[in-house]
Amino acid sequence: MKQQESKSAFIAIVGRPNVGKSSLMNAMLGQKVAIVSDKPQTTRTRIMGVLTEQETQYVFIDTPGLHKPKTALGERMVKAVGDGMCDVDCCVLVADVTVGFGTPEQELIKEMQRRKLPAILALNKIDLLAKKEDLLALILKFTAAMEFAAVVPVSAKSHDGLGALKGELSQTAKAGVHLFDDDTLTDQPERVLAAELVREKILRSLDHEIPHGTAVEIERFHEREDGLLELDCMIYCEKESHKGIIIGKGGATLKRIGMLARRDMEQFFDCQVSLKCWVKVKENWRNREGLIHHFGLD
Repeated sequence: MKQQESKSAFIAIVGRPNVGKSSLMNAMLGQKVAIVSDKPQTTRTRIMGVLTEQETQYVFIDTPGLHKPKTALGERMVKAVGDGMCDVDCCVLVADVTVGFGTPEQELIKEMQRRKLPAILALNKIDLLAKKEDLLALILKFTAAMEFAAVVPVSAKSHDGLGALKGELSQTAKAGVHLFDDDTLTDQPERVLAAELVREKILRSLDHEIPHGTAVEIERFHEREDGLLELDCMIYCEKESHKGIIIGKGGATLKRIGMLARRDMEQFFDCQVSLKCWVKVKENWRNREGLIHHFGLD
C-alpha cells in the first residue's frame, strides 16, 4: 500500500481583541497552550500551536488582537500581528458575531489583500447569536469587502463548526516534510507556559487596568527526583498600590491566584507542583524597552 505524502499548513489566526482567537486555537488543538480571559489584549506575543493528524500537520500562529497601541508594549503587540502573517499558507480572520464588522476587520482585510494571502473567515460565538438572519447579514458585509476561500460559522466554546473549519484548512496544506515532531504541541518553553498560566489567573481575578500592567517571570523551575515540580514565580506590576491589590487582604488574592495556576499546571505538566509567588513593582515597565525585552515580549 502506498504511503500517503506528508503535508503541512501554516495558518495565522488574526482578529480584533477578545474575539476568541486563542480559544479557537486551543479548541482545534484539543489542549490549552494559549491563555484566555474575558479581557482584551490577553495574548501579547505570537504563540505557535501544532496539530498533526495522519499525513497533515497544521501549524497555527495565534496573534495579539489588532488595537490602537498606547504603550511601547502595545506597539510590539501590533507588530506581532503583521509578523504572524509572514510566510503562512493562509489566514483565519476570526470575528465575533455579536460585535460585527468594523475598522479592525477592514484593516486586517487590507493587509491580507496586500500580502495576497488566502483567507478563511471564522465567525465565532455563534452560540450567542439569537437570530440566524443576523449571521447572514454579517456574512454579506464581510464577503463584500473580500473574497474569502471559505466562510465558517463556529463556536470555540461548544466546538460547533470546528470540523468544517479544519476541513477547509486542510485544503491549504502543501506537500512537504513535517517541520515539527508529530507529538509537538507548541513552541512555548515550559517556563513561559507556566508564567502565562499565572498571568491568566491574574487577568481573571482582578479588574480594570491592573492586570494589563502585570508581567510574570518564572525565576526557578526545578523538577525533583521524586517528580515534584518546584516553581518560584515573580509577578511584576507598575504601582505600589497595585501590588497591594494583587496580594490582597492577608495575602488572600495572591494565594487564590497561585492555587488556580498550580491546579492548571498540574494538569498540563501531569505532575505535582509546588508554586511560590511574590510581587514586585517595576514602574511603567510597559514603556521600558529593556524590561519588555527581559520579559520576552519583543
